[in-house]
Amino acid sequence: MTIDLYISSQPEERRELLKALHCIITDNDKTVTATVGPMMGKEMILYHAPGIFKYGLASVKNYMSLHVLPVYGSPTLCDKYKKLLPRAAFQKGCINFKDAAEMPPDTVTALIHDCAKIDLKQIRDAWLQSKKK
Repeated sequence: MTIDLYISSQPEERRELLKALHCIITDNDKTVTATVGPMMGKEMILYHAPGIFKYGLASVKNYMSLHVLPVYGSPTLCDKYKKLLPRAAFQKGCINFKDAAEMPPDTVTALIHDCAKIDLKQIRDAWLQSKKK
């Protein structure tokens, strides 16, 4: 399934926001490539940086979800965006929301801009090396 087909198959009231968030991710983090695939039993847009999953954008029954692995690994980023997105529901590695009021595109742009600087593969590789010692 293509990304455009995935977005067009979502409820009409979600399409514009999903498209905007997709564009924010691809425009502000040039390290990722996007595909549609399964994760956690659901089809979603998956964004991979070289060698590692970085983001996921999903539309499920009662809400939409933006999976943001750099936030999961950075308490500083997580705290910052919990304050900037007070109406969204933060989980371990994702942010759940129902509309643009809960997930304003300008704030998401700043979030992705901050996350784009983080090389998750490098962090993972360093962690694996430290475990070997």
